[in-house]
Amino acid sequence: MQDNATEVTAAGIARLAGVGRAAVSNWRRRHADFPKPVGGTESSPSFALAEVESWLRKQGKLAEVPLRERVWQQLAGHPDGALTALVHAGCVLLLIHERPTVWLHVSAGSDERLAAMLPAALDEVLTARLRGAVEPTVHSGRASDAAEAVNRSGGTEDVNTAHPAASLGPASLATPAPPAAPAVPTPTGPQLLPSAPLLRGAAELAAEVGARQAFEFLLGRHLDANPRQYTLTPAELAGLMADLAGPARTVLDPACGTGALLRAVDVRPGQELYAQDSAPDLAALTALRLALHSRAGVHGAAGDTLRADAYPELRADAVLCHPPFNERNWGHDELAYDARWEYGFPARTESELAWVQHALARLADGGTAVLLMPPAVASRRSGRRIRADLLRRGALRALVALPAGAAPPYSIPLHLWVLRRPDRTPATPEVLLVDTGRFTGEGRGGPDRAAVRDAVLDAWRAFERDGGPVERPGLARSVPVIELLDDDVDLAPARHLPPAAAADGAEELTAVRERLGETLRLTVGLTPPPAVQAPHARWPLTTVGELARGGALVLRTGGNGGHARVPVLTDHDVVAAAAPSGTLPESEEEAVLTEPGDVVVPVLGGGAVARVIDEATAGAALGRNLVLLRPDHAALDPWFLAGFLRGTANNRQASSYASTATRLDVRRLQLPRLPLAEQRRYGARFRALDEFERTLRRASRLGEHLVRGMYDGLTDGTVTPD
Repeated sequence: MQDNATEVTAAGIARLAGVGRAAVSNWRRRHADFPKPVGGTESSPSFALAEVESWLRKQGKLAEVPLRERVWQQLAGHPDGALTALVHAGCVLLLIHERPTVWLHVSAGSDERLAAMLPAALDEVLTARLRGAVEPTVHSGRASDAAEAVNRSGGTEDVNTAHPAASLGPASLATPAPPAAPAVPTPTGPQLLPSAPLLRGAAELAAEVGARQAFEFLLGRHLDANPRQYTLTPAELAGLMADLAGPARTVLDPACGTGALLRAVDVRPGQELYAQDSAPDLAALTALRLALHSRAGVHGAAGDTLRADAYPELRADAVLCHPPFNERNWGHDELAYDARWEYGFPARTESELAWVQHALARLADGGTAVLLMPPAVASRRSGRRIRADLLRRGALRALVALPAGAAPPYSIPLHLWVLRRPDRTPATPEVLLVDTGRFTGEGRGGPDRAAVRDAVLDAWRAFERDGGPVERPGLARSVPVIELLDDDVDLAPARHLPPAAAADGAEELTAVRERLGETLRLTVGLTPPPAVQAPHARWPLTTVGELARGGALVLRTGGNGGHARVPVLTDHDVVAAAAPSGTLPESEEEAVLTEPGDVVVPVLGGGAVARVIDEATAGAALGRNLVLLRPDHAALDPWFLAGFLRGTANNRQASSYASTATRLDVRRLQLPRLPLAEQRRYGARFRALDEFERTLRRASRLGEHLVRGMYDGLTDGTVTPD
């Protein structure tokens, strides 16, 4: 199988050459020898990677394709799809990780020999790591027959007064579900043959950065390239959920997705991780990711968890779950008599409460489950009977309202439910309610994740240690269960928490007012002098692309990975003149770090924005959809560069339109050829305008804070009208 079987789009060619897509379009028009399309559509053609690479190198536009980019393009252009290619690569990386000498033996020779010998080698390592004979942990004395569940069930959906199984019989009357399948079936030789170039490239990458890092890079790049296909759990939130669950020997994620929750678990010797997902590709990726990530026993399965549970006998110490939201087709009709509905039969509109009860059914006595839930589940009337029974029997231990932006969908403040399988100890008569809405961030920067984590864990540990009461006005409170058992059983934390302490409220507003006055006085002092009419200047012009080719500046694009401890400058941060607030998928890919004097330009959105990096922002990683210009200070003044890049007409002539988005080709931006002394004269004026703009924004934020505080103070009685 030849490497030219891999196809690459125009966007991929642009990434290979480090240019914009407009440049690729120009090459196609101007160069008759540019490779012809081999696939795709008329509006979005694809090209043979090997032909493109050869042409770029011949034109002097590419010295050598970086190994990471070569492997990624082989994966993205795989004839059977990127997910299939990613699973094949993951299997080989696991083989390299576990048995490197076996890989050296089977990879010697032709692609046909590799494809013929690889399945047997993969089957051995997949059996050893993912299909071990470890039996699910079963808690002794735990009955699981349907009759007991029916007898203990007290809640129903609103239209009924009793569980339907109470009169019709045990769970054996339910329709049998198709069995779950192993997460990673061994690929056959014919299936592996088209992947041979990719597998060899992945092995090279593993030799360079390690098998685990190679897989994380490829997975992260795939997720980044297809953001609308997956609902991801952010790493910070996954870590918080794992910490709430506490140490555990056996951990289950019944809707594992890409494995973020199980990957956040603090792996210990002898630990067993169980994963299941209805999407076979995701189940396979999670199993491979976990096997590469740790030495824990990994058990993966593909199948609909509610209809075809792969671990019916499992009694785990912890369950972590980010279930699908608002599903109507979750199995309501087929599962009416299922043994898991110990707290009531969920309504068709309450799929999330079905997941809650599935998690409780898979816990050992005293085990903890943490689920990410939409906020409506805490208050919908159709679920009030189940919520009431969860409270009465001590299964619901805490409910945490997260700030908006903590996880997708980012516009909604999601909830964390912390549940515990009741054991023989008396149920605690209180439940912890936490509202972290105060930590909501501005814009797309997201909430203060560190503050959310500290506040939630501090309240939870105090509640667990003391058993209540916890009283933190506006943040957390341990509420007696009896207070919640009214007609609505509304568990939304904001409705049950006392308001934040009003102490020093008026003093704080006075301080804000004083800071606003100081800022407004500063704004007046920074107001630009009256504009002086000048004759239309006709400077000789150059472009950013020409300056880059001449060595006057270096052009870099934002990366797709970095280190978790490095803050990331996002396009929103640049537009809002804010501190770095973003994150990138953890990767061994070298991040582009900012330095003082760099000029950063967003490429999406159509706005005329450029930001000069100062000492406070230096050292941040460059985020996606940003271009960094690093001028040679002996030839270019950074403020002069940033100022002229912000010109409206300049941005308009350098912009193109794709679908509904406006994209800026930074290389086409123009600026005049001026002596360095003249550049600095303009640069000083641009810098003064930037300071004036920042001060105006600060005054706006302080004014909003003052107005909001006055409204809140007047309406809650902490500030008098006088």
